[in-house]
Amino acid sequence: MASASTAALLYASAISTSQILGAQPEEAADRKHHAQGGKSFVNPWESYRDQGVWEIVKALVWRRIRGQANSPDTAPPTVPIREPQFHTSREETKALRATWLGHACFYVEFPNGLRVLFDPVFEDRCSPFSFLGPKRYTEPPCQIEDIPIIDAVVISHSHYDHLSYPTVLKIKEKHPNCQFFAPLGNKAWFEKCGIRNSTELDWWENRELKLTRMQAMSGSEELPTKVVEAGSQSGPAEISATIGCLPCQHTAARTPFDKAKTLWASWMVESGGKKVWFAGDTGYRTVPEVPNGEDDYGEKYKDLPHCPAFKEIGKHRGPFDLGMIPIGAYDPRFIMSPVHANPFDSANIFVDSNCKKALGMHWGTWVLTEEDVMEPPKLLKAALKQKGIDEIGVFDVCDIGESREF
Repeated sequence: MASASTAALLYASAISTSQILGAQPEEAADRKHHAQGGKSFVNPWESYRDQGVWEIVKALVWRRIRGQANSPDTAPPTVPIREPQFHTSREETKALRATWLGHACFYVEFPNGLRVLFDPVFEDRCSPFSFLGPKRYTEPPCQIEDIPIIDAVVISHSHYDHLSYPTVLKIKEKHPNCQFFAPLGNKAWFEKCGIRNSTELDWWENRELKLTRMQAMSGSEELPTKVVEAGSQSGPAEISATIGCLPCQHTAARTPFDKAKTLWASWMVESGGKKVWFAGDTGYRTVPEVPNGEDDYGEKYKDLPHCPAFKEIGKHRGPFDLGMIPIGAYDPRFIMSPVHANPFDSANIFVDSNCKKALGMHWGTWVLTEEDVMEPPKLLKAALKQKGIDEIGVFDVCDIGESREF
């Protein structure tokens, strides 16, 4: 395999400084998700109910006292892990190709050679501490050093299971030309990490990323021989992509004191004639506490408001060749539903967002909630069957480290 940063070194990247206009709903201009003069953010829909940290902690503790809480069994076997088979040159990727690297991390290869990494976290714990917090029960299938090309990193929000300081530093070191994209309010964090090539966007904003192949002479002191051997010089003269920040229903924080000070988002990337949508971390509807065994999609709850953003995304930016949609971290529902989708929500998000195909994510890595670790894919099958989407491979799950082509 070529050195991790060799192919990237042959391309110079540039971000458009002006807004690239894209279709959007009329109300997008109202910026209803901005609060306190743009110093914090909100979910502007009836489908969301805000909960304080202590309210959530109290509810979880009370469940344990009453013996209602479930402690998921993480003993193997759980999710199979494969060693990823990355393409080492840009010409190898003839189709849209996505590799799940665990939790919400996907590595997407576009047919024109563009490589994008979404929400990378390679640490053992998703926590500000190396000794405390949720610990992996499945190992990462590779390390940053094993990924041959990273042109762009897209971050959905600032929670520790989606934005990792050690991982970001490794990417900066191994792929110095990589461009980072994140929602509003996060640029200052990247600058504190020593990263200058970061772009923050608001919902419905786009930017154009252009990679231009650099001319290199074999034997040049600046470009080692192994770079030439990687085959990257014969890649396309220019690679362009449109990267768009889009809504989702969630929140963000790095500490107990900065909730909603930075924005959360889903993302669109269009390049090489293919378009993907990364849903990030999101809820769909707020569900009250219901009796055990009762279906919160039953007749009694059919009028609960659901987030309208996904239909707007599908209408104005779809269709998408691939959606990467969360299916885990949802139980107990009355606590988690405002910010995390369960598989029945996920099936609705899939339809609303106008995705042709989808892969499930946000499961199989850390125990963040109470559902059994292998429950999300089972419920996803039931949810798709309920909606009449029972074709194999339409909205699927895969092994950690596995690649799928679309």
